[in-house]
Amino acid sequence: MTGPVRFAVVGCGHIGKRHIQIIHGRSDAQLVAAADTDAEALAAAEVHSAYETLAALLDGCGSELDVVAVCTPNGTHVALAIEAVRAGKHVVLEKPMGLEVEGVEALRAEAQAHGVTVFGVMQNRYAPAAQWMKRAMEQRVFGDVRQVHVQCLWNRDERYYAPGSWRGTLALDGGPLFTQFSHFLDILMWVFGEVEVTTARFTNQTHQDSTEFEDGGSFQFNLSDGGWGTFTFSTSVQHGNFESSMTVVGENGTVRIGGQYMDRLDEFALPGVVRPDMSNVAPPNDYGGYKGSASNHHHVYDNVVDVLLGGASVATTIEEGLAVVRVIAQAHALGRS
Repeated sequence: MTGPVRFAVVGCGHIGKRHIQIIHGRSDAQLVAAADTDAEALAAAEVHSAYETLAALLDGCGSELDVVAVCTPNGTHVALAIEAVRAGKHVVLEKPMGLEVEGVEALRAEAQAHGVTVFGVMQNRYAPAAQWMKRAMEQRVFGDVRQVHVQCLWNRDERYYAPGSWRGTLALDGGPLFTQFSHFLDILMWVFGEVEVTTARFTNQTHQDSTEFEDGGSFQFNLSDGGWGTFTFSTSVQHGNFESSMTVVGENGTVRIGGQYMDRLDEFALPGVVRPDMSNVAPPNDYGGYKGSASNHHHVYDNVVDVLLGGASVATTIEEGLAVVRVIAQAHALGRS
């Protein structure tokens, strides 16, 4: 393939606008079209070719496309991605890849059958703290890892769960582990390998009238190399996001990365190891009434272009996205029973 890489964006909400902005800002990428059922959101995207549905978009300009970026509500991801794949297009798929293991497995099979690539969007991997954790694990800085504890305490209130929205529904949202915290579960497994959930407890403390699912909980897991850990989450914090942290207890010492978005070095007790600099941190995505994870999507598009034009390796594979969905399914099976 020769550049520029030609993109379409499906879903022109908050995240879709971010994708559009990044594509517009690249000389090696071209935004061909966008689709959204919301005419107002589509108009705000300011694209030359606008469509109401992906089917209409593929019919109208499919021959001019290389990649479809799916930025719609969670529960629609798999069906739209499969539609694009069957048209022979690569896919940039926002997190989570799907709400059910079987759906993501079907997408993986379709992508393999049609010889195209699905790129996962897990931009928090590019935060300096996550990057350092990854290198430290590869270099065995911690020695044997005994425990890993993740804690995500955020705010999502009536500004987010507006009546009539897809947010808060089981069918399209799926719950905080999918919508808010899959990023941090991905970092956990990206650094330490896949985990197996052993116990889970969920609760709904403050969102009984606005969501169809829990707003917090905790699950315990086993690490692949013999350690164990916990993942605790909540969207019931008042006023704003409080923290997203990861504490690693290893044979050689203990480290805690924290801050609101797991982007700060809070504690560093590793004798003989130089304390890393984690000051170059991207700001969070700002959605007006609430904030989300770091705005590192440009790194995702760097990888997409490098893979398609330069033969680089995919940064976040469909297998890794599937692993996140699988662990959430394990936790839900135990915590919602």
